[in-house]
Amino acid sequence: DIAIWIKHIFCPGSILTGMLKACRYRMYPNKEQRELFFKHFGGACRFVYNWALENKLKSYESDGKSISRFSLNKMLPELKDEHVWLKDVYSQSLQGATLNLENAFTHFFREKKGFPKFKSRKNPIQSFSVPQHYVVDFDTYKVKLPKIGWIKTRLHRRYEGAEKSATVSRTPTGQFYISILVDDGLDYPEKQPFDEKTTVGIDVGIKDFAVLSSGKKINNPRHLNSSLLRMKVLQRRLSRKQRGSNNREKSKLSVAKLHEKISNQRNDFQHKISFRLICENQAIALETLNVAGMLKNHRLAQHIADASWSSFVTKLEYKAQRQGKTILRIGRFEPSTRICSVCGHYNGGLTLADRDWVCPDCGSNHDRDINAAINIKKFALDRQNLIGV
Repeated sequence: DIAIWIKHIFCPGSILTGMLKACRYRMYPNKEQRELFFKHFGGACRFVYNWALENKLKSYESDGKSISRFSLNKMLPELKDEHVWLKDVYSQSLQGATLNLENAFTHFFREKKGFPKFKSRKNPIQSFSVPQHYVVDFDTYKVKLPKIGWIKTRLHRRYEGAEKSATVSRTPTGQFYISILVDDGLDYPEKQPFDEKTTVGIDVGIKDFAVLSSGKKINNPRHLNSSLLRMKVLQRRLSRKQRGSNNREKSKLSVAKLHEKISNQRNDFQHKISFRLICENQAIALETLNVAGMLKNHRLAQHIADASWSSFVTKLEYKAQRQGKTILRIGRFEPSTRICSVCGHYNGGLTLADRDWVCPDCGSNHDRDINAAINIKKFALDRQNLIGV
């Protein structure tokens, strides 16, 4: 996902002045290059990350202070003398591991994310960063990485702008990708004016993926549910394979491929819907949802995870920023579902099973989700003092 790379990739020592875009390409390394890849993210970067985390914990326990990543980077030459095989890995990629650890602690303290944990070699998703000194050749369809050389890459789309850091990753299915962060040097466009007619309210759900205040409903494709039977068959086969056997590895690969297919289907659907909504409207009103809390409902958790509302909202936000559109948010405790969008009557007895209801005051017949989308739009515009313009 482009938004995830833009959020997490950082190029040390550079000033980001324009709009950022991450371009992701499939790589096809040969056997020797694969071994070097595994040395980078499968061994060295993971090893340095765990080593740095251990030093941070020991420093805090002994001195009550956390050692900085700059001090850790000064200790890397001694670590290389102790472990000679680290010299086969690009030095700045090793420094990128300490930077990732620093970012993990920042997320923990500022955003209350999980405390950084030691990385396991069994982690299916592995990556390493290349801050600079890489070369992209669109004529020969190859990318040159330090310590690795020229690698065949499917450079299917050109980009314009200054190249920042690159990240090489491996998926659970064994595919290799490189994501290049590009600064195009252009400023973000100014926010375009909007009013009641050019604003749409969106109520996300399970039965319908999204319901618009205009009355239009976007069906939920339920990608996971459509592949659930095949998933159960593959997981049952995997559970019967002997641990450590080649057949078990083949079964794991089959399960990973199906998971990847579902993820690709979901991302493709959300990209198309978010792009269309951003192009058709000047502003989009959304409700802030406590997704983590909703996932604790075990009857709905699988359907909520399959819908992936957070990922959809993220796509809307960064697309809106690049096109000068506005995202309006209302609080999670706003009673958008229980209020009549016509007269404002509060229906406190409404339950989750009630998909349609009639307002006892004005007699209006409401579709639950459409009424909620209209109220989300009204609440958002009311805060902007734009109701009735």
